Amino acid sequence: WESAGSGALLAVDGTLEQHHETFRDRVHRDGDAGHLGADHRREGAVIETGHGDVPTAVAAVKQGAFDFVEKPFADNALVDRVEQALMRSAQAITTRRHDVRMAKRLDELTEREREVMHLVVEGRPNKLIADELNISVRTVEVHRARVFEKMDVKSAVELTNVLRVAGQL
Repeated sequence: WESAGSGALLAVDGTLEQHHETFRDRVHRDGDAGHLGADHRREGAVIETGHGDVPTAVAAVKQGAFDFVEKPFADNALVDRVEQALMRSAQAITTRRHDVRMAKRLDELTEREREVMHLVVEGRPNKLIADELNISVRTVEVHRARVFEKMDVKSAVELTNVLRVAGQL
């Protein structure tokens, strides 16, 4: 199978479509499943074929397919797998979008704001942060406020939770 776009979810009778994206089922009688490189992985694809075998199925799943279904199959079972693939794909998209937003927010921080952020997350009060960074308490307050604004949080606890979820702690 090969990609002609991104976001594809279901291959049936050789064509996999979602929106305007397309996958083609390229599983032939000799078991050649084509190849998707690491930059072309497609989580959520359900590959359907009449010419599959175990090595081909394993290769497809390793390349990012959600499932590999061989004909003949029960329609209800296929629909269930597609629904599961859609749910997992939606979750993956949401996670990727969140990760991109978080990376963008972190990139917007200045070096000094990062230093203040890490000390705030450690639970240090503004006075101790000011002493450690050799700046005024007022400057710490300004940096802290900018960190909260850029990271879209209201408190140090919320900042800590956001960073933990993002894998930054």
